[in-house]
Amino acid sequence: MWGTWERWGSVWIIALGALPVAVLLAVVCALWRKHTGWPPRWAWISSFSEIGAVAGTVPWLWMILTPTGGTRRIQWMPLGDLISLRAADAATVIEQVGGNLLVFAAAGYLLPIRFRIGPWGVIGLAAAGSATVELLQYVLAIGRVSSIDDVILNAAGAGLAALLSRPCWRRRPDSAPGP
Repeated sequence: MWGTWERWGSVWIIALGALPVAVLLAVVCALWRKHTGWPPRWAWISSFSEIGAVAGTVPWLWMILTPTGGTRRIQWMPLGDLISLRAADAATVIEQVGGNLLVFAAAGYLLPIRFRIGPWGVIGLAAAGSATVELLQYVLAIGRVSSIDDVILNAAGAGLAALLSRPCWRRRPDSAPGP
């Protein structure tokens, strides 16, 4: 796990440093929405959900789109990477599985709060986003494995996060302005 911190600690330090900027941006956005006639509650919820979904996803995208110096390859066999993790140490399993589950978790948690979208919609969006990232990893030749397992885990993580946010979901079509 120490190797993970050495590789990616700077990303998380920068992300934490940017957190006050994200909060300020959400506050400004909410105040602007209130000023333009949005109900105060939805102005705040919408603003923090939108900014939080982006701010919680960008650090993960930064990490998985960072070149590694390895050779690019594609792993098309579903569960192939996961099966190969059986021989790995616990830290590697946690890093690989846990990290992939968390890539779109912030978006998965917050999008159903902001928009009327259920877990299947979140899973579909996360799978599309993840497939795009995997394609970028291959096309940009950044030395990473483009794997179907990453798409599966990214989408599953977003779907699980969506289910965790269920008590906060929008329920009525007229409960908020906008989409």
